[in-house]
Formats: sequence, structure tokens, C-alpha cells
Amino acid sequence: MYVYKNFSFKNLMRFSGGHLIWLTAWSTLVATVFMYFHWNWMEIPIAPITIIGTAVAFYIGFKNNQAYDRLWEARKIWGAIVNDSRTWGASINAYISNLFVEGSKYSEEEIYAYKKTLIYRHIAWLYALRSQLLLPTQWEHISQSGLVAKTTEQRMKTFGVGLLDDDNTEKQLRTFLVDCDYDRLINYKNTATQIIEQQSQDLAMLREKDLLDDFRQTQLQGFLKDFYTHQGKCERIKKFPLPRQYASMSVIFVGIFIFLLPFCMVNLFHIEKLGLLGHFLCVPFTVLISWIYLIMELVGDYSENPFEGLGNDIPMLSLCRTIEIDLREMLDETELPDPIKPINGVLM
Repeated sequence: MYVYKNFSFKNLMRFSGGHLIWLTAWSTLVATVFMYFHWNWMEIPIAPITIIGTAVAFYIGFKNNQAYDRLWEARKIWGAIVNDSRTWGASINAYISNLFVEGSKYSEEEIYAYKKTLIYRHIAWLYALRSQLLLPTQWEHISQSGLVAKTTEQRMKTFGVGLLDDDNTEKQLRTFLVDCDYDRLINYKNTATQIIEQQSQDLAMLREKDLLDDFRQTQLQGFLKDFYTHQGKCERIKKFPLPRQYASMSVIFVGIFIFLLPFCMVNLFHIEKLGLLGHFLCVPFTVLISWIYLIMELVGDYSENPFEGLGNDIPMLSLCRTIEIDLREMLDETELPDPIKPINGVLM
């Protein structure tokens, strides 16, 4: 998540400045050929280009709206995870007790150990879920070939998951799962799912020991259902892309518009009294208009996958750390990690 109010000029150039090179080269080529060869057939009236440009703008607007909806829905899901996690911790603290135990009571240390296990395992679930959501799918930028993959890899290092040592998952799972749980759960294909299932088994065990009554077990089981729901929603966004007929066609339409635009602009700026200067004034204006359309396309393209590990993604690591601090404070712990801080203007 980019945290500054505005993108700096430097960051804007890093994001899209490379495209200015080929945009300038293409518009200059068309202007030069038109000037030296006087091929009048190259002139395109402004009316059809205006219609195409308007249609493309509407199409990109639709795509960007859908991409933003995916991004915002992902943020709302993680907001719900934050809220339900806090409620889970508070409920574990309040519900597990000797209240319903008949006969020999459990010691405070034993009860605390049960609470700690359930809360710690939930923190492990958060980090496991984050790790699974960061696994690349074949339609994400890092999975593409050539320059796109190399550029994305560099962006991840500068404005993405590469800003922090991403061995967080293994460290956190080893910290928050007991050894027997870690060795077993880490080998599942969907570790996050199995962690919640283990939570359910522990609730049943606590009910057998009368540390919970039926009502409280049902309440806590309901929270686990909610966590499954949140996980499923995240997996839906991760594993079902913005339909490619919308995402891919907008690239083609923008390309057609950028290809045709110089042929219209040379006609508009072909004013005899301005001479050579007037003729080549079409180049900067063509580049500017093309660049604006390209930026609109790129904004949607890099917003449609909110769990890609890039600078505009959901700051899952920061949210996990926030929840971890809150839950560990509920256990009266004082040696807590620091919140995740932005690096290079990006909060991950």
C-alpha cells in the first residue's frame, strides 16, 4: 500500500516512464515520414480518432472500476479478519475457565496454556493465509515472460514484498505452532485450512474437559466458520482473475488508439505558416495523449490482483502484525514486535 498523499515524479517515471521512449519513437517516425514523403494517404480525420478515443476511455473506465472493486473488496475482507481476530482473542480469554468443571479444577497455568495455544495458532493462521495468497498465479505479472517478468521482479524488490525478508511465514509458524503441530500442518497443501480445523478439534477437546459449555463452544466454532468464510473470499479473488476478455481487450484497444493517433495529429499540426516547428509539435502532444491513456490502462492492470506482492497491494503483513500485537497483549505479554513500517513509501 502506497502511503504518501501523491506519487512523486520519480516514482511516476519508474512506473511508466519507460513507455515514453517507444511512444516518442513511434510518433516521431510517423511525423518524419509524413514530412519527407508527403504521403497524404497517411492523414486520418480527427472525427474517427475522437470516437475511438472516447470508446476506449469508457472501456478502460469500466475495467478500472472492476479492478478497484476487487482491491477494495480484498481490503474489506482483511478488515473483517482484523475485527473477528480481536473478538476471537477476547472470547478465548473470557470463555475458557473452571466455571463448568466439576471436581478437580485446572490450575491457572494450565488454563493459560490452553488459551495461549488457541491464540497463537490463530496468529499462525494469519501468516499462513498471507503466504498462500502471495503464491503467484499464471496471469499475474511475475508469471509472464520477458521484460514484464523482469520489470515486475524489480518492482517487488523496490516497492513490494522484497522490501522485507520474506521468510516471515516460516519464522512465524515455528513461533506460534508447537513442534508437533508445525511438522504436521506445514506439509498440507492448504496449511491455513488445516490450522482452523485443528482449532476446531481443540475446542471439542476443551468441551470434553468442561472448560467450555455447549453455548461457548458453539460461539467459538462460529468464529472459525467466519475465518473459513474470509479465507474463501480471499481465495476467490486470488484464484479467479478479472475476466480476461475485459482485461486483455482493453490493452488491444489502447494499442489501436496509440497506433492511429499520430496519423491524426500530423494532419492537425500540418500548418504551413509554422513550418518545421509546427509540424513536429505533433510529437509531444501525441506522446502526452498516448501516455495518459497508457497510464489509465496500467492503473487498472496493476490494481486487479490485490495479493500480487506489489506496492499497491493490501498490506497483509502489516495487518498480521497488528493482529499479532493485539492478541499477544490480551495474553498479558510485554515483549512484543514493532508494527511494520513503510519502506520507500510502501507499507506491506
